[in-house]
Amino acid sequence: MTKRIVLVLLYALIATIYSQQTTDNKQKNFAFIKPTDTPEQIIAKAANVVPTKQQYDWQKLEFIAFAHFGMNTFTNNEWGAGKEDEKPFNPTNFDARQWTRVYKNAGMRLAILTVKHHDGFCLWPSKYTEHSVKNSPWKNGKGDVVEEFVNACREYGLKVGLYLSPWDRNNPDYGDSPKYNDFFRNQLRELLTNYGEITEVWFDGANGEGPNGKKQIYDWQSYYKVIRELQPNAVVFGMAPDLRWVGTESGYGRETEWNVIPIDLSKLNEETTTSMKNPLDEIYQPKDLMGDNLGSREKILKANGLFWYPAETDVSIRPGWFYRASEDTMVKSPEKLVDIYFSSIGRNSVLLLNVPPDKRGLISDYDIKSLTEMKRILDKTFKNNLAANAIIKSSGMKKVFQKNLFDKNTYWSTDSTKISTELEFTLTSTKTFDVVMLQEEIRVGQRIEKFRLEYWDGKKWIKFVDGTTVGYKRLLRFEPVKAKRVKLVIKQSRTDPTLANFGLFKMQK
Repeated sequence: MTKRIVLVLLYALIATIYSQQTTDNKQKNFAFIKPTDTPEQIIAKAANVVPTKQQYDWQKLEFIAFAHFGMNTFTNNEWGAGKEDEKPFNPTNFDARQWTRVYKNAGMRLAILTVKHHDGFCLWPSKYTEHSVKNSPWKNGKGDVVEEFVNACREYGLKVGLYLSPWDRNNPDYGDSPKYNDFFRNQLRELLTNYGEITEVWFDGANGEGPNGKKQIYDWQSYYKVIRELQPNAVVFGMAPDLRWVGTESGYGRETEWNVIPIDLSKLNEETTTSMKNPLDEIYQPKDLMGDNLGSREKILKANGLFWYPAETDVSIRPGWFYRASEDTMVKSPEKLVDIYFSSIGRNSVLLLNVPPDKRGLISDYDIKSLTEMKRILDKTFKNNLAANAIIKSSGMKKVFQKNLFDKNTYWSTDSTKISTELEFTLTSTKTFDVVMLQEEIRVGQRIEKFRLEYWDGKKWIKFVDGTTVGYKRLLRFEPVKAKRVKLVIKQSRTDPTLANFGLFKMQK
């Protein structure tokens, strides 16, 4: 029997290794595939595509808020026609600080406001349209929802996101593509110049007819240029190469979620991309990515390029996106929200939960009650990592850790020839658990394709759960297991796998 060896590595040494492997590498967020590349070379390239710093910082947010608020709140519409009078917009007790307190207390780290929905009504006094708060009775036309929202977010430590609908059913130039593109860029400049740092710019792809009966041709590349110029640290959702829609509005992501997926790079010159700041902006064409299989080996082996394109999973706490009093009794239960949490954040995506303010300009008590109870359940469940202080041994190790492989400055990996391996955790005592958490070090790539977990019953190893992709975070639930020894078997990986965090937890009520 091989003698068990546990290595305790000095923190400074680990920090140096970590720094070298995560910041000094030459990996990019895209990769060209040549016609001469073998399947093995393509898989290796996929394994070494990494997020940009902005994409990684965004992924770490995990749980973020959507605030659908505007003219639709007062007309009980989901999509306004754009012909509404400005007078109905008059929140009687508007308090953006209350919103951000609610979001913060629920565990959200960023909030996105619908500053202009499809009806074209603007929540800031834009100088490019009369269809805005400046012509509403709210604060005698002197109010600015965006300003108050942004200030409230910063007061409570939330990052800021802005939703600006490209479709504008009020603007007479919509459908006259050059004119409207100028208008839209001007509004972008207003928003990205006057309100400080913006972390996420949110576009959807809605594109209906304009007043002239024509459909608008959006100049996406010119929009990207405005954003990169004014907010270079922002990420752009939906119709840009930074973040993608998961494909449903249910709150449920894919069981297998790859961040690295195909992209057509045929219009880019590989040699010149090194001198370009945002080369993907030049060629990206928005499209829906709703299939079950986006980044499998089958898909990437047919591609001429790959890029890092993480998923955002959106859902509303209510049946609709804008507040309606008739839906007060239809708010998702805490248990449903917990299930969504596991099925979005726990499936390698960021959860964008819509919690819309009401006609008063406040978050409803119905929504607050459900969010508060959801947070209590999650806090209680994840309070104690039952794998903390476990003794760990590994096959084919590059690094192995006692107590915490879970230090933010460390991660585990095999040697470069090892694509399947095992990690055994001996817990401090026999524990009962029914939740597992795994995290890869995605700053060196997403690699794990198949894994399973087993426990030792005193005589043999017994499988209790398995999965496919891990990515930034994977959460799995299963029937309670009582054991002292647990084994993670990585059955298949695209190259040497990594593990940045591991946890065992007991689901609480």
